Amino acid sequence: MSDTAGSIAPIVRQRSPLWFAWRRFLSNKAALAGGIILGILILMALFAPLITPVPPTAQMFLTESLAFPSAEHWFGVDGLGRDFYTRIVYGARVSLTIGFIAAAFSVLIGIPLGALAGYFGGRIDWFIMRVIELFSVVPPLLAAMLLGALTRGGYFTIVLIAALFGWVQVCLLVRAQVKSFREKEFVRAAQALGASPWYIIRRHLIPNSVSPIIVGFVLAIPLAMMLEASLSFLGVGVPPPTPTWGQMISEGINYMFYYWHLALFPTLALAITVLSTSLFGDGLRDALDPTLKGR
Repeated sequence: MSDTAGSIAPIVRQRSPLWFAWRRFLSNKAALAGGIILGILILMALFAPLITPVPPTAQMFLTESLAFPSAEHWFGVDGLGRDFYTRIVYGARVSLTIGFIAAAFSVLIGIPLGALAGYFGGRIDWFIMRVIELFSVVPPLLAAMLLGALTRGGYFTIVLIAALFGWVQVCLLVRAQVKSFREKEFVRAAQALGASPWYIIRRHLIPNSVSPIIVGFVLAIPLAMMLEASLSFLGVGVPPPTPTWGQMISEGINYMFYYWHLALFPTLALAITVLSTSLFGDGLRDALDPTLKGR
């Protein structure tokens, strides 16, 4: 009888935590929309030469300078006779490239510091937390303006500044995750077997902290993009003629009461990109939160 009942009972499939995280993410419509928009923007940046064959610095439309949006020029023409739609598309390359590279460096700085603070605690944790407090009270834009003015801006300077202020969030996320795993059975077992702290951190704690690392990486991207746009707006970012949204907003403000499109379109592009990335990052954080139960 028991064998028959066992054969009739339905087979319960074990779902992985990743399956539940994916299900939670799909249920978050705002995060899903943000991810789709971000994917479209990345594809647009990668395939910019296919989307618009006109070079972004070519002054091919001098006779149509400051022309309003039309069927021929979707976003109009700027004051130097350059197609504004082309410059918006290529501006996405600059913003996303700086955002992703700065986020990668933020992760490379934040992971080891967060792991050290979370595992060892004590004086190491105290010292790292004081460094975090120092970076938290310094306004990133003011520090970026100073360094940008001293170094005359450029890609490297912006990435360096963004990474110096972006690692804090990653460090805090990894620190909290490592602290929660520090007393787990698998860590105790590794310690009992004589494994060194560095081996435990490298082989056990950091691999189990992938979720906050991914979240920290994604959330660091919009911070870097906003910093780049702010510095370019102030004239200490990426030097012209390379198209950047911040630079285009700065130039468009001079014409905004007459030629509204020169300030509107780069502002919308920046706002949509930052918003979609932030929504995507928030959705990932909620989906990968280990305290949430799959339903």
